[in-house]
Amino acid sequence: MGPGTPGSASRRRLCGLGAALLLAACGSTPPARRPAAPALPALSPESARDLAIHALGLVGTPYRWGGNTPESGFDCSGLIAYVYRSHAGVSPPRTVAQLAGFGQAVDGTELRTGDLVIFGLDPAWHAGIYVGEGRFVHAPSTGGTVRLDRLDNRHWSRQPTRFRRI
Repeated sequence: MGPGTPGSASRRRLCGLGAALLLAACGSTPPARRPAAPALPALSPESARDLAIHALGLVGTPYRWGGNTPESGFDCSGLIAYVYRSHAGVSPPRTVAQLAGFGQAVDGTELRTGDLVIFGLDPAWHAGIYVGEGRFVHAPSTGGTVRLDRLDNRHWSRQPTRFRRI
């Protein structure tokens, strides 16, 4: 088809329009970045105390893998999610691996009531809620119940541990 062929003018207009759109797209402003996630509200000492009391009140609740309510039982991350959601208005991630990066890192010498205790480095494999005086509440294993343990007991003191503040 030559320049005088019927339809060639239409094709040239379409090609010209396509080129103009392509150039316009290349010169357009990039889409706005998503705003950063809002900072988590810090727990007041009173809220942290209430959160710890609530966690202690769940001691004896049956362990259930994937559980996240007192009625169904708890696994470790389900316990944390339930307590924080109901007493701090915060919805932490649902897996221990995600909890290991949630909030901010805290040195073990600066632990406060309500901080998370994370066991295992890569990967993290267990978590609990620090309730003060070297103790934490957690849902340890199948067949067990939510319980209170000490960080310095024989088993837990040998585990790689890190702490997070929400």
